[in-house]
Amino acid sequence: MTEILVQDVTGGGISTAAPVIQHPAWPELKNAVEEIRPWQSKDGSIDLEAEGAPSRALVELTVDRIVAAVEQLSPLLPHDAAYHRALVADLRKWVESGFAVPDFLDSLLAFQPAADRVDGLQHLALFPMYTQNGNPDRNLEAVVLRMVWPEWLSELERTRYDNPLFCGITFEDFTAGYDTNSAVLFPETIAVREAPERFSWGGIFCDREAARFRKVTEAAVDILGIELPEDIAAMVQDQKRCEAAFVLWDMVHDRTHSHGDLPFDPFMIKQRQPFWMYGLEELRCDLTAFKEAVKLEAEGHVHGRDVQYAVLFDRMFRFPVTGDRDRNYDGLGGQLLFAYLHKHDVVRWTDNTLKIDWQRAPEVTNQLCGEIEKLYRDGIDRPKLVHWFKAYELVSTYLAPHPGSRWAKGPDALDLTQPPRKLVDDVLPDEFPLSMFYEALSKKLKGVIAATKGITAANASRTEQAAA
Repeated sequence: MTEILVQDVTGGGISTAAPVIQHPAWPELKNAVEEIRPWQSKDGSIDLEAEGAPSRALVELTVDRIVAAVEQLSPLLPHDAAYHRALVADLRKWVESGFAVPDFLDSLLAFQPAADRVDGLQHLALFPMYTQNGNPDRNLEAVVLRMVWPEWLSELERTRYDNPLFCGITFEDFTAGYDTNSAVLFPETIAVREAPERFSWGGIFCDREAARFRKVTEAAVDILGIELPEDIAAMVQDQKRCEAAFVLWDMVHDRTHSHGDLPFDPFMIKQRQPFWMYGLEELRCDLTAFKEAVKLEAEGHVHGRDVQYAVLFDRMFRFPVTGDRDRNYDGLGGQLLFAYLHKHDVVRWTDNTLKIDWQRAPEVTNQLCGEIEKLYRDGIDRPKLVHWFKAYELVSTYLAPHPGSRWAKGPDALDLTQPPRKLVDDVLPDEFPLSMFYEALSKKLKGVIAATKGITAANASRTEQAAA
C-alpha cells in the first residue's frame, strides 16, 4: 500500500499533500455511497416500505460504513475537521429521522472551502445533492477535490476581480453523480431544511472544463478546416494552460453576475422569465470575461489571449450543439455570438471552411458585449414586459425566430391582460432553432460531445496516450 503522508505546508494546520484517494477508506466510502444511491428517492429520502426496499438495518449499516470512512479520512484534512464532524452528525440525524428527506444544513454551513484558498489544498465533500448538468436527483455524492489558486490568480482576485466566494477546483475522484457533464460544486444543489441567507462559496472544476474544451475544439477545428494561430494551436494541446484560462474566465464570469447595471436578482434564481433572458445574462458574463482578457493581454498578462479564445471556441463550437433544444439558454448564447460575428464578417463559412478574422475578433466581440450592457442599462427604466421585448428584438436581429412563434409577431399576438410570468408559457421550447450551419455541425460533433461525459484531465490524458 502507498504510504499515507500528511504534510502541513502552511504552518496553520492545512495539508496540501495528503493523498486522500490513495487511502483504503476512500474506495470503501465510494462503495457505500453507491450502494445507498439506488435506494434513494428523487428528494433524497429512502422509503423503507416500498416494494423491494432494503431493511432499515441494512441502510443503517451502510451509513455506518460511510461514517467510519469519513472519520478515517478526516485526519488527512485537518482544515476540514469541523465540517467532517458536522457531516457525521447530519448523517446520524438522517438515520434517526428514518431516512426522511435529508437535511445537511449544519454541515453545509461548516464547509468553508473559500476561507482557505491554498493552491493544491484538498477537500473531501459529501452531501445529498443534485449535480448541475448531471444527476437531477438529490442522491448522496462524495467528491475529493483540489483547490486551484496559484499566486497569479490570487493577485488578480485581490487587486482587480474581487470574488471572495469563488473556488477554482479540480477533480481527484468522485461518485456516480459526477460521472456526468457536471463541472460545478454549488451549495444551492444540497438538500437542506432552509436556504441560508447567503452562500459562502461556489466551486467550478476547471480541469473538466479544460479537457472537454480541448476535445471539442480539436474536433471542430478539424471538421471546419480552421487555421489556428500558432500560439492558440499550442494552447489547445496544453491541458494545464487551458485549466489556467478556464479558472480565470470562471472567476471573472462568476463575479460579473453581481456587477454592472443589473436587475435586482442578477442570478434570476427567483424569477420566471423567457429563457433568452437567461441566455443573455450568461453571455454577458462570458463576454465581460472576454473584454477583461483583452485588457490583460494588452498589459502583457500571459493568460489574457488564452481566455479570449477559450470563450470564443467554447461558446461557438460546443455550447450551441450541446444538450437538447428545450429552453437551451447556453446554446442560445453561443448561437448569438456566432451569428453576430458572422454578420460583422469576423467569421465566414466559405468553401466548406470556417475563416476567422483574428485581428477583428476582439473588437467585434466587445461590441456585442456593449450592446447587451446597453440593453441592461436601458432596462432599468422599462417595465419588465417591455424589457423582455427589447431583449427579444436584440436576439432576433441576429437569430431567426421559429416561424410559429407568437413572440416573434409582437405584442399584438399575446394576451397582454395576463401577468408577464404567464406570457412565458407562450415561449416555444426552441424559440430560436439552430441554423443550417449548426444543424450540420451538430451531427458531426455529437459523438465527440457525448464522449466527454465524465471527462477529467486524468482520463483525457489516458485516452490521448492510448490514441498515440
